[in-house]
Amino acid sequence: MTQPNNTITRSLRDLEQSTGNVYEAVAVIAKRSNQIASKVKEELNSKLAEFATPADTLEEVYENREQIEISRQYERMAKPTLQAIEEFKQGKIYYRNDSKNKKA
Repeated sequence: MTQPNNTITRSLRDLEQSTGNVYEAVAVIAKRSNQIASKVKEELNSKLAEFATPADTLEEVYENREQIEISRQYERMAKPTLQAIEEFKQGKIYYRNDSKNKKA
């Protein structure tokens, strides 16, 4: 994906077009953002687990260039919120509102 790596101002009217409600759109984006963040965190932790030693003390900690590069790579990635907004705008997020589907 090619999302910008910084925050930009967005029109609320553009976000609410698919749901009809800006709050519902924000809730969908927030849930997807949390999913993305959890996935990225798991990936990062699994990659950094390779460098973990059983007993780290201040004297034993040393600079590991590979570990630093992996961390920097994840820091440069687009934020989960920006990724979720782009997915939402492109219609890549499936969501449903059960309260709208229920008959009175």
